[in-house]
Amino acid sequence: MSAHEDLHEWISFEDPDEHRTWLFDATFLRSNYTCIYGCGCKGILDTPAPELEQGCCSFGAHFFDADDLRNVEQYVPRLGPQHMQFHAEAMTNGWTEQGEPDEEGAPTITSRLVDDACIFLNRPGFEGGVGCSLHIAAVEVGERPLDWKPQVCWQVPLRLEHSEDESGHVTSRLREWKRRDWGAGGEDFGWWCTEEPDAFVGAEPLYLSARDDIVELIGEQIYELMTAVLARPVSVPVPHPAVRTN
Repeated sequence: MSAHEDLHEWISFEDPDEHRTWLFDATFLRSNYTCIYGCGCKGILDTPAPELEQGCCSFGAHFFDADDLRNVEQYVPRLGPQHMQFHAEAMTNGWTEQGEPDEEGAPTITSRLVDDACIFLNRPGFEGGVGCSLHIAAVEVGERPLDWKPQVCWQVPLRLEHSEDESGHVTSRLREWKRRDWGAGGEDFGWWCTEEPDAFVGAEPLYLSARDDIVELIGEQIYELMTAVLARPVSVPVPHPAVRTN
């Protein structure tokens, strides 16, 4: 896709309580994107591999910070062998490892890899179900999977960024997660979902279907303000480039 074809409409407004401007990728949020894990997702390996059912889990989940790690630590003891294919391995040898240094050279922590994918990922054929064991266990007890999982795992394909100007004013942007957000390796993916029409098959706009995730990122008040603008029929929305027909 050439740069001029990747056209997105953005909306913005000022935060009513803080020195902050909110900026939203209206094109993506109004689209009917939906995660198609287990329903045709081709993964993030060098070549499409839907048969592996690895989704975004081919690499260890990078924990954002100590709080992110501690949050998952409190849920891991609630996993049992019935939820997690590699439960014995995790309990014996641990479920984290040191990842690549960040941009500033600081050490990072990731979930461990076992058999070339995240240790929490149950593979096809596992009795407890294929997919993230944290997700499976959360659903079983009626809790939100996003509360159990590493932040990156429930945020993708949404990305919230903050920048601050010389006067201290903050701009916060909520947009789609692009290849570049995975680092240099993202360009090697054989397939990436937000670029492909296969994933734009949801029954409702993303800003509605992903309500819980978005509220977790930006808060209830800002979500309601954003929704009021996105739902306003003041113009013809720009179709997401991945689903354009011309």
